[in-house]
Amino acid sequence: MAEAMIEVLVEQLIEALKKHGEYMLEFRSQFSDMKAHLDLMKSFLVDAYKLKRKEETVKTTLSMLRELVYDAEDILTDCLLRAEYRKEGFHLNNFSPRELIFQYRTGKKLKNINERIEKMQKILKSYFKTIGQQSVHDDCGSIGKRWTSPVYDESTIVGLTEDTKKIIGWILPENRILHRVGIVGMGGLGKTTITQKIFNNRQVVDRFDKRIWVSLSQNFNEEEIMRTMLKQLGEDVNGLDMAQMLPKIKQALENRNYLIVFDDVWSAEGWWDRIRAGLPKREGKSSGIIITTRIENVATEIGVEKARIHQPRILNEEESWALFCKIAFASDEEAQQHSELEEVGKDIVKKCGGLPLAIKTIGGLLKSKTQSTEVWRRICTNFHDVVATRESGSSVMASLQLSYDELPIRLKQCLLCFSMYPEDSEIWAEQLARWWVGEGFVEGKGSRTAMELAFDYLSELISRCLVEVVQQRGYDGRVYSCKMHDLVRDLTIKIAREEAFCNFDEQGRQGLSAQSRRLSFTCEIDVKALNRKSKLRTMLIMTSSPIQLNRNTGLFTIKSLRVLDFSQNRMENISMDDLLNWISSLERLAYLNLRGVSALKELPYSIGRLRNLQLLVLSGCNNLQKLPSSIIALQKLTVLDIGYCPIQQIPQGIVRLSNLQELSGFKLVGSANKDACRLRELQNLFQLRILRINICDESEIEEEELTVLLRLKQLKVLSINAEGCEKEDIFQKLDRLSPPPHLEELYLRHYHGTFLPQWMNPESLCHLQYLCIENGDLNSLGPSFEGTNGTTWKVEGLCLKFLARLHAEWEMVQRVMPRIRYVEVSHCYMLKSFPCNIDKLGVWRK
Repeated sequence: MAEAMIEVLVEQLIEALKKHGEYMLEFRSQFSDMKAHLDLMKSFLVDAYKLKRKEETVKTTLSMLRELVYDAEDILTDCLLRAEYRKEGFHLNNFSPRELIFQYRTGKKLKNINERIEKMQKILKSYFKTIGQQSVHDDCGSIGKRWTSPVYDESTIVGLTEDTKKIIGWILPENRILHRVGIVGMGGLGKTTITQKIFNNRQVVDRFDKRIWVSLSQNFNEEEIMRTMLKQLGEDVNGLDMAQMLPKIKQALENRNYLIVFDDVWSAEGWWDRIRAGLPKREGKSSGIIITTRIENVATEIGVEKARIHQPRILNEEESWALFCKIAFASDEEAQQHSELEEVGKDIVKKCGGLPLAIKTIGGLLKSKTQSTEVWRRICTNFHDVVATRESGSSVMASLQLSYDELPIRLKQCLLCFSMYPEDSEIWAEQLARWWVGEGFVEGKGSRTAMELAFDYLSELISRCLVEVVQQRGYDGRVYSCKMHDLVRDLTIKIAREEAFCNFDEQGRQGLSAQSRRLSFTCEIDVKALNRKSKLRTMLIMTSSPIQLNRNTGLFTIKSLRVLDFSQNRMENISMDDLLNWISSLERLAYLNLRGVSALKELPYSIGRLRNLQLLVLSGCNNLQKLPSSIIALQKLTVLDIGYCPIQQIPQGIVRLSNLQELSGFKLVGSANKDACRLRELQNLFQLRILRINICDESEIEEEELTVLLRLKQLKVLSINAEGCEKEDIFQKLDRLSPPPHLEELYLRHYHGTFLPQWMNPESLCHLQYLCIENGDLNSLGPSFEGTNGTTWKVEGLCLKFLARLHAEWEMVQRVMPRIRYVEVSHCYMLKSFPCNIDKLGVWRK
């Protein structure tokens, strides 16, 4: 498998050499030789990919090539940074000792790399000439852990009617104080799906006052269980210790009929007895416990009677085919149109062994393929090569392995990133996308930015059933957060270990060595293994627990990082000066996320040294008062996020950030603030796609600034937030703004005008797809909202929240927005005839 990752790295390096070769004047010949060598090496990688079992010669050579490519990329990055300084007018003396040392060392490294590539070419050429194209089956490995979730899609379920009916019949009667039910079976068999159907069944919802879903993992602890339960009961868990939680749970459930699901239980030891003792059990109140597990003894330890243990069966051929069609075809009509695929499709489904997860995975794979018999036969043939017997428990892993093999190269390394997140993690899509961009896994192409493509990549992984959606936007399905099924995660860990993407032991726990390239930092990681020779490229903080970092920590000697994300930890117990001094020394750093770090009060001037920085995220740093003037030296920045920070101003000169695509938290200032960036400076940020503006009482908009937004031809998302602003003059100016021509999403918050601004009409916003208006004093949407001469909106999604004074007719909204298909309304009491509940949150779908 290792050659897949190497192929990606080689391709990326070749593209970088093509793109940036003109800047490395001193080393042009060495880089030219490197590109030529790598172009030849690609043919050997194709041969290596065809081998099912790698001899040690090939394994060793490919491993060496991977390390070589990483080293070459480091040198290329350093040379590009040197070139950046020259472009900016820094006159580096070619004869200074420092510059001579750099040129000598770099030239020596490049010569060494080219010699190593030539040596590898000779080894592989000789090897493939000797053995030809042999093919030996690999062992697919053992089945891994399964991810579970209470969220489900009814439309993709086949069968299970009798299963759910039987179990619902067990828990509905009120003849017991506490029903206990176990659902036991192998991974991928549908235990969680059955439980989801039960949990959301109308009779069950009506029967139980409180329903709680607890998804466990092999490394769960009692505190996590109780916190999950309290949160779902609507209780505040902040500041509670272990001794306080259980009584609070008991109090919340007292005199209630409750149903608790403990999903994916691996052991009852150490937690169940205490949890059980704290659950209220009263005569006349009949509650229920459902557990799902792969181990029957766990169910009996929890007190489930043998007669109340349900073991799901595998799907029969008819059910398997029906489930496959739901996934592989967009509709029944499409399935009928491709009847020629039925025979080969049924052969594929038969090899899934009746396991729902395997069927869904292979169906997701084929959904993205051309609907041709030849392509499907090829998939069927490959599946036969790698599929293992169902009895061994590895047929699911075989289908997942095939899904990985069939991924486009660009998606393989993106998928491997999921291996670094802890089991059962809810992963924020934006963090994931920024990581991919920061490490260079995704680059902009044509009119599409790297961030836009990163979200496209995530959507593709989801469509292939390799990633699960947790939260998404209603109107267009934009993913907010996602999860990975444990089996798929096990697969990514297996491959990540093989390809040295990051270090894992045989139990799937992440380790750390001098050769580690990526690390998800938890409290279990020993940072002593880190030193100045470390090759670490990415570090993600994956724990909210306090961590000990200081200038004597090995971490602070690392200089090779591209990605550094502290967003999961508030970093309250470390020296910010030491941390920031270290960060400022990371010249290769491309993505820095310090979101929510409350100890951060000021960025140092030295942050301007990070000339390779592309994404800087500081949102939610509630004590960050100012940005240094050196911020404008970061000319590679594409994302600057300072939303929800009390920053008083952005320094003048932001126009130098000509690559900026996203600017969040831009504060409009007044003319009295001479050193601050004004709105007019934004007009030359021609790459800007996303702009979020904050307005306060000190804000001013000058006459010549009213047309600034009109000049931002690439702007797609605009957010204007006037929270805390009562200045009437500002709202008069906002009413006269000229909107960007191709705006797709518009958010207006805390607007205190009587009517919407005049420019919010279907003629001026003729490309708008989503409109969100929240927290304002609007009395009416205004006459301009309805358009003129029969012009209507192209808006498909609408959100109206906390607009208590807004008088409007739902029929009018539908008339002027004929394409509307998704609407959220909350606390808009004067909106007449809206068909859903508006006291809390009403959601209407066409």
